Amino acid sequence: MSKPSFDELANGAIDDVDAELLLRTARMFGTLDPVPPGLVDRINFGLTLDALHAEIAELQRSGELAGVRAETGSGVQTVTFTSQTLTTMITVTPTSGDRVRIDGWIAPGSGVTVELRGRAESRETAADDDGRFVFDDVPRGLAQFVLRPAGEAHPRPVVTPAIEI
Repeated sequence: MSKPSFDELANGAIDDVDAELLLRTARMFGTLDPVPPGLVDRINFGLTLDALHAEIAELQRSGELAGVRAETGSGVQTVTFTSQTLTTMITVTPTSGDRVRIDGWIAPGSGVTVELRGRAESRETAADDDGRFVFDDVPRGLAQFVLRPAGEAHPRPVVTPAIEI
């Protein structure tokens, strides 16, 4: 039997040897560069404080549009979020196996700044006069929207739950 290639090892499942190496690495960093005391509590406090200043949108509806085909075989996903001040609907259209296009509509939405937060990047655009916005070539994965209404001195953002796109 031949020795496995690097690609086979890299793409394989984590085994006991891998788990032991990861544990030893974690112990080493825990000893050489430990997390400062209270850092986790300070981070959690900061996140909680930010959340108090945001309006949280609720997921109202999610599903595939019946009869719509995409290159990857899965249909177009529609999602609606509502909050006290805004309603947002998005459609997620697959453009390749790992990319999508997101079309969205906000009501009322004229001039709302829309931030799309993903695992690896964050993008921003502004809704047009009709509340429409678009994000092209978005990688699949968890995504969250932060909506900042226009025209206010200190707008209170609306934050959606994270969804898988």
